[in-house]
Amino acid sequence: MVARQIDEQMAARFPAGQRLRVLDVGLAHGTQALRLARAGHEVTALESDPATVAAVRKVLAAGPAEVRDRVRLLEGDGRDTGAHFTPGAFDLVLCHGVLMYVPEPDPLLAGLARVLAPGGLLSLLVRNADALALRPGLAGDWDRALAAFDSPYDTDRTGVPVRADRREALAATLAGIGAPLRAWYGVRVFTDPPSCPRPADLDRLLAAEDRAGRTDPYRAVAALLHLCGVRGG
Repeated sequence: MVARQIDEQMAARFPAGQRLRVLDVGLAHGTQALRLARAGHEVTALESDPATVAAVRKVLAAGPAEVRDRVRLLEGDGRDTGAHFTPGAFDLVLCHGVLMYVPEPDPLLAGLARVLAPGGLLSLLVRNADALALRPGLAGDWDRALAAFDSPYDTDRTGVPVRADRREALAATLAGIGAPLRAWYGVRVFTDPPSCPRPADLDRLLAAEDRAGRTDPYRAVAALLHLCGVRGG
């Protein structure tokens, strides 16, 4: 779903065939970075975990040389973009699944906006604080559901503490740093926790998630929010 949404926003912002300068902050499995490099874009990835960087290097080493040459992997904290990159260095900045581990997101977001070129696209994937009580409530975990009404903090599936964000608060922050919100989607409306559908059902599941992720009121109760800001100038 996130890949579809990124491609949709790229098509709306950039001429067809333009090779973009992409920054991926918080590499994870490298899903988007590798996908965009395979599509011809120049990708820089900033990741603080050496093991993650090593795993993605291994994937790159097993693939085509032309894709490997389009990817630059750097070890570092996403909050230190100013130390690594000049202002306006990127057309597309991805920050997926990172803000949930950052106690105070505003400095990180300001740094990301700084390295965006005018008209550049900022893609954020965050936990949805407005729907934190929904999943534990549906699962009958009443203590966790009640706690979610009063705190944006929770734990991920590995037990690591994480923080959720509210769309309105992030929209205000994006406006303040010069990259106002232009589009937003819900991610994992029906499939949180993720399910393993039968192959025959996959297309219909994706169609339902795609429709729900862009339709009110469903997208507002998704487990994750995908917010897209555009740098002014």
